[in-house]
Amino acid sequence: MAETAEVTEPYRDGRQQRQAATMGMYIFLGSEIMLFGGIAAVLLSLRLLHSAEIVQASRALHFGIGGLNTVVLLTSSLSVAFATEAAKTGKASLTAFRLAAASVCGLLFLAIKAYEYHAEFAEGLLPVPGVQTHYGSNAQHLFMNLYLVATGLHALHLTIGIVLLCLLVVRLARDTLPLPQKAIVITLAGLYWHLIDVIWICLYPILYLAR
Repeated sequence: MAETAEVTEPYRDGRQQRQAATMGMYIFLGSEIMLFGGIAAVLLSLRLLHSAEIVQASRALHFGIGGLNTVVLLTSSLSVAFATEAAKTGKASLTAFRLAAASVCGLLFLAIKAYEYHAEFAEGLLPVPGVQTHYGSNAQHLFMNLYLVATGLHALHLTIGIVLLCLLVVRLARDTLPLPQKAIVITLAGLYWHLIDVIWICLYPILYLAR
């Protein structure tokens, strides 16, 4: 069943309208890639310049917890991909269910990350006020600062993604997002969610596996 969304000005047809919406999302995602790419570049440079210290700092992180969260996020991304396919065939209920499942996985990721932060706080790893840290060098302190910034920003973006998916589920439940006419909305939301997944896949080895 083809998408037949209403065409609005200044677009000539539905195809051009979808292309414009997709291009807008790609530009936004590109800006997000530049943000996290800059952080990743600094982390990689730090790893090359201070190899021994960064390896020691990385080993203090809970790579098993990070690995578990990687599996959770990959599962959520798969669910969003299936939701996109369901939306294109007009299956609103199935789309909503799969988006809800992805949202639950996102919440699970945040819960696991909160537990990890708590453990790192107790171990004196997080560079936050009130924590007596035990870093052997300024390079290790900088690494942990970047770890907190990168994972914190990622968690913020994931929270936005969860809210977005939940809003789509509500609209689907209320039948205010007709499918497949508005399947492009699900597709664009899926692109954002997949970017969050890709960012974590890049951060995990840089932060946890620098050994």
